[in-house]
Amino acid sequence: MRQLTLLTLILALVVILLGAFTRLTDAGLGCPDWPGCYGFLTVPDGEQIAHAEARFPQRPVEAAKAWAEMIHRYVAGTLGLFILALALLSRRQRSGPKRLPWVLVGLVIFQAALGMWTVTLNLLPVVVMGHLLGGFAILSLLFLLWLRLPSGAEEGEAITSGRSGRVFALVALLVLITQIALGGWTSANYASLACTQLPICEGQWWQGLTPQQAFSPLPPPAQSYEFGVLDYPARMTIHVSHRLWAGVTALILLLLWWRLRAGGYRRESYALAGLLVLQLLLGIINVAATLPLPVAVAHNGVAALLLLSVVAANYRLWRTKGVVHG
Repeated sequence: MRQLTLLTLILALVVILLGAFTRLTDAGLGCPDWPGCYGFLTVPDGEQIAHAEARFPQRPVEAAKAWAEMIHRYVAGTLGLFILALALLSRRQRSGPKRLPWVLVGLVIFQAALGMWTVTLNLLPVVVMGHLLGGFAILSLLFLLWLRLPSGAEEGEAITSGRSGRVFALVALLVLITQIALGGWTSANYASLACTQLPICEGQWWQGLTPQQAFSPLPPPAQSYEFGVLDYPARMTIHVSHRLWAGVTALILLLLWWRLRAGGYRRESYALAGLLVLQLLLGIINVAATLPLPVAVAHNGVAALLLLSVVAANYRLWRTKGVVHG
């Protein structure tokens, strides 16, 4: 089961990368219906295109965007089947978590609903961000499941850590999740290019902040939220918030790295430090090079791996006190 869990974990990371690619190529409405595409099981071609565009005259068929959306759905559906298999298999195992696989099944069902609402509500930002966070949650819980399954190999001796260290690791996890949510909100509102200068934004940006408008869960009513509906000050506020909180996140994670290194958790500290440096570099390149697609997709992927490194640190720290249990 541990090998199947690892395979499912890798598949979840692939789904996150495909979701990022779909979002960044403006293919979120590549298929205007759900779960099919223009009423077909696959992207329409040939004579099907005329029928498809007659059904959805407001959305002409763009094959590249439609395939990006459908491949994402196909792989996500496969992931759901893998998670269901893990849940069924867990019932036959004598050891290992019993509840966590079924929590994942429930989360996958809700994630599918969010995927449907993403399309039917025409990319409503709060739903798009929720869909992104759902993917990260599934990835994290799969990783936690993998960590908790018996490996049959000798593990290093558990190192006792103080309560302050464990609480700080949990705080670091919450800070990072907040940063990921801000990144999702930035992307969902098409605010990634609202600021094109470093380190914060161009001009006297602090005079134009509109947080109430920027972070309202319900934006102004619109027929579609594709390409965003917020004005520049609101998008700039979202972007600036993401950058400023990135600084806070980097500081907190550096402190966590120092605590891990001082406590003897070398493997976790090296992973955290390497991924943090890489993520900061990718963020800078995104701004300097105006969001190149490979870098932007990698920025999402490294964020996912960085989250897993902090989950691993929390698992190791809390495990010594028996807090992480089945």
